[in-house]
Amino acid sequence: MKKVRVGVIGVGHLGQHHARLYSSLADATLIGVTDSDLVRTGEIAARFGTNAFPDAAALLHEVDAVSVAVPTSAHHAVVKTALKAGVHVLVEKPITVTRSEALELIELAGRQNRVLQVGHVERFNPAIQALRPYIGTPSFIECSRLSPFGTRALDVDVVRDLMIHDLDILLSMNLGPIEQVQAAGVCILSSRIDAANVRITFGNGCVANLSASRVSTSPLRELKLYYPDSCIMVDYRTGGVTIQRRNPEGNGGSIVPIHSPEQVTEEPLKLELQSFVNSIVSHTAPLVSGPDGLAALDLADRVTNAIGAFVRQQESSRQSLAVSM
Repeated sequence: MKKVRVGVIGVGHLGQHHARLYSSLADATLIGVTDSDLVRTGEIAARFGTNAFPDAAALLHEVDAVSVAVPTSAHHAVVKTALKAGVHVLVEKPITVTRSEALELIELAGRQNRVLQVGHVERFNPAIQALRPYIGTPSFIECSRLSPFGTRALDVDVVRDLMIHDLDILLSMNLGPIEQVQAAGVCILSSRIDAANVRITFGNGCVANLSASRVSTSPLRELKLYYPDSCIMVDYRTGGVTIQRRNPEGNGGSIVPIHSPEQVTEEPLKLELQSFVNSIVSHTAPLVSGPDGLAALDLADRVTNAIGAFVRQQESSRQSLAVSM
C-alpha cells in the first residue's frame, strides 16, 4: 500500500509532536515541516530526519496531507491554501476564529473532496473511549481543566484554548439541545479571559458545570458524570476511568474500575493522527469532522458571549458602587 505523504505546518509547542508522531506511523511518510521561524524549522526537521521547507507553499507541492498547528488567527488562511492545493488537512482546535471562516473551509473541503479533520484530541483519549458505553443519561456533569500559565495560545481566550476540549466532549455525548448557557470569567495574566466557569443546561435536564483556567499552579484534567445511583470519574491525564455505585444491600458503596492507567498504550495525539491517515486511505469521514469543529466553536461563542455579559454586569456594578460612595 502506498504511504500517505504528510507534512506539518507550524512546529511550535504542539506541531513538533505532530512531526514526531507522524514519523512513527507505518502507513505515513513525514515529507517535511515548515514554520515562520526558519531556525525552528531546521531544528525540528533535523530532529525527526525530515526536510525543512521555507514556506507552506513549497511543502504543499510535495504532500498528500498536512497538520496545521499555527496560531488560531492563521488557521483560516493556511487551511484554505492547503485545501485549494488539493491537500487533506488536520487543523488544530479551534477550527477557526469565526463561524463564517469555518463554514467556508467546510464547503471548500467538500468541493475539493478532501478530508478536513479538527484536532479535538480528547476524542481519542483512551479514557473517553472506555467511557463511551457507560454514558447513558447523566443528571449532572463536572469538567475541570486547569493548566499553569504559559506563552502559547494567548491569541485566544481560555474558552477556545482549553475549555473547548470539554465543550466538544459534551456535544459528542448527544445530550440533546442546549437550553441555557450561564458563564463567568476574568482576565488575570493576559488581555483575554484566563479563567472561566460555565453552567450549561441541556433539554433532557442534564446540567454541566465546566471550569477552565490557564493560571493554575498545577495541571488538572478531570470529568465526572453523576447519576441517581452512581458516579463515573475520568482522569484525562492518566487515562483512568472509575465507576462508583451505590451498594443496594447496605449504606456503603462499591468502586468498579473499568479502565486503569496501565491499559493506556498509545498517546491520544498518535491515535488522532492515525485516524486522520486512515480516513484518507479509506475515503471515509474523519471522527472529528469540520461540522464537529464548527459545533464546538458555536458553543464556545455562546460561552464567551455569556462571559461578556457577566463582565459588563460586574463593571456596571463597580461603577454604581463608586458613584454611591
